[in-house]
Amino acid sequence: MKLRAYRAQDCAEIIELFYTTVHTVNRKDYSEEQLNAWADGKADLKTWDRSFQEHYTLVAAEETEDGEIIVGFGDIVPEMGYLDRLYVHHAFQHCGIASAICDRLEVAVSGKSITVHASITAKPFFQHRGYVVQRQQQVERNGVLLTNYVMRK
Repeated sequence: MKLRAYRAQDCAEIIELFYTTVHTVNRKDYSEEQLNAWADGKADLKTWDRSFQEHYTLVAAEETEDGEIIVGFGDIVPEMGYLDRLYVHHAFQHCGIASAICDRLEVAVSGKSITVHASITAKPFFQHRGYVVQRQQQVERNGVLLTNYVMRK
């Protein structure tokens, strides 16, 4: 696995990874209605690409016989210390990919505290990394409430 900077041509594959990951990995903690509200399969490619371009975004890629596949991604807003997204392909969970991405994203903040809005599923991962829950919250996505945690390191 290699970590590299995000490229615009990665966006469609990342959006698919996001959708699949939410609907498989997060299934144990959220209802079908919540999963569909969180990742409805209708993500706007231009909006996501613009967001990735504006943030410090990393991609974890695995070489295959057919080329490269994206197995994870994450992005952070260094000026604010806001870790926005961190997702790993469902078939590559527990391989150290999220930790490797997070290590690099956290370094980009240089001395500032880091805030993340962690899902129920991701909360233990971030706690293990030293993040502390500031509060539990309900966020609305497409008219459906989802629980997550504001965490800080």
